[in-house]
Amino acid sequence: QVQLVESGGGSAQPGGSLRLSCAATGLKSPMVIMRWYRQVPGEVREFVAAARSDNGTLYANSVKGRFTISRDNKKNAVYLEMNSLKPEDTAVYYCEGWTTEREYWGQGTQVTVSS
Repeated sequence: QVQLVESGGGSAQPGGSLRLSCAATGLKSPMVIMRWYRQVPGEVREFVAAARSDNGTLYANSVKGRFTISRDNKKNAVYLEMNSLKPEDTAVYYCEGWTTEREYWGQGTQVTVSS
């Protein structure tokens, strides 16, 4: 059974940093692409960053220059290093990944940025 398990959420002050991790279990090969999304209650889930298995990356304009996505294909994991955090980064962050057959989602981890 394939699962995406996130960790690393929590609270930070504006200007601070947090690192999110997401590990895919139950797979024999790296996911084709892994992404981070975030969602504020009552709003649409928003794309944050993506990393392909060849380490190509893509970022939303709102996080470009502040967040860094990276992958460890041996561990089938993806990470999101978040720096210079702003209150508007507060959301539940979700890990998403695609194999060649289907999409999987993690359960989400809360990130709160406030002073």
